[in-house]
Amino acid sequence: MKLRDLFEPEPEQWGLRGDSYLWKEFKAQLGVVQPPDTEQELVALLSQTIEELVGEPLTKDGQYFVDRFAHGGMSSGWVSGEWWLVKGIPLLVKRRRSTR
Repeated sequence: MKLRDLFEPEPEQWGLRGDSYLWKEFKAQLGVVQPPDTEQELVALLSQTIEELVGEPLTKDGQYFVDRFAHGGMSSGWVSGEWWLVKGIPLLVKRRRSTR
């Protein structure tokens, strides 16, 4: 199993319009990596990778503009820290749990 397996299927709902682009880039970045042994290590890896891709640590009340995710429209390019911390990362951890 590779981490890319955890990214399918994509969520049906996102926090902000840039979240789907971050999901795709996140999947590409971690695609061939083996999942860590523990959930704590997985959360740390996911959090660190998101921080690298967004350019700063996520916070629950944070919204982050990522220029490469801006593809037109008013809220284009924005990533929701809350969505990733409350839904995105927990979803990936849950999927990891179900593959064990």
